[in-house]
Amino acid sequence: MNIDSITNGVVIDHITAGAGMRLYELLGLGELDCSVAIIKNVQSAKMGKKDIIKIDALIPIDFDVIGYVDPGATVNIIRDEKLVEKRTIDMPELLTGVIKCKNPRCITSVEQELDHVFRLTDRAGKVYRCIYCETKAG
Repeated sequence: MNIDSITNGVVIDHITAGAGMRLYELLGLGELDCSVAIIKNVQSAKMGKKDIIKIDALIPIDFDVIGYVDPGATVNIIRDEKLVEKRTIDMPELLTGVIKCKNPRCITSVEQELDHVFRLTDRAGKVYRCIYCETKAG
């Protein structure tokens, strides 16, 4: 398999194997007008297997989405074929507009313009709860 290097763009690396597609969907990468490669189940000395996403454009990345899906992933910014920034991602304390509350009685299902906001309540268990009704994200 041959995946070309990128001149200017973003590489999301060290994604837990199998989580690459979820990140692709939540980041809206299918709507981009540039090359995007999802490489699944890559052999990794550190992780065993991992996924990698390569985006052939310098786009704004929502680090909160990455931290929600896979804390510990890394984001590499490439300019002129050189790594200019490498960032390790952690779980965000607040998650706004990424996922929707599934409680039909939550105020967010009535007030359509209200942001869906979730607070990290259990870091070890990766549990987020709606700030309005305390429903667990899932």
